[in-house]
Amino acid sequence: MQPITDDSWLEELNVLPALSTAELHACWERLEGTKPPNISTGLLRLLYAQRTREHAYGGIPAWVLAEFDRVLVESRKPRENKRVDSVRRSLSVGTRLVREWNGKTISVEVREEGYLYADKLYGSLSEIARVVTGAHWSGPRFFGMKRRG
Repeated sequence: MQPITDDSWLEELNVLPALSTAELHACWERLEGTKPPNISTGLLRLLYAQRTREHAYGGIPAWVLAEFDRVLVESRKPRENKRVDSVRRSLSVGTRLVREWNGKTISVEVREEGYLYADKLYGSLSEIARVVTGAHWSGPRFFGMKRRG
């Protein structure tokens, strides 16, 4: 796609910060032929600038839109194999992690499908740390696998 040589759209962008909300709405209706979206004036200014640029040079290429659609469809498919977190990859199945917390011994077994703690399977060490402490913790840090930076 060849860029156009007419830079009149740039002049329009130069006055954009000085426009009142009513003037901005009128500009939007002239450009798009619709009422402006119900968003803040600051955000509408940014969106108007982007849409003006798209009208001057063209919008998002069709191949990019097709890729967006493909990613959206893929993201909605149920996962057949749950992602194995990087910590579990570095630990062998059967490994036992032990930590003392407030006088109580916390023992976690690494399983193929997750982490076993108190006869319940968890997807991450952070979930277990949250159950044990009642606060958000990095699971690997809680179990002494990562040091504070």
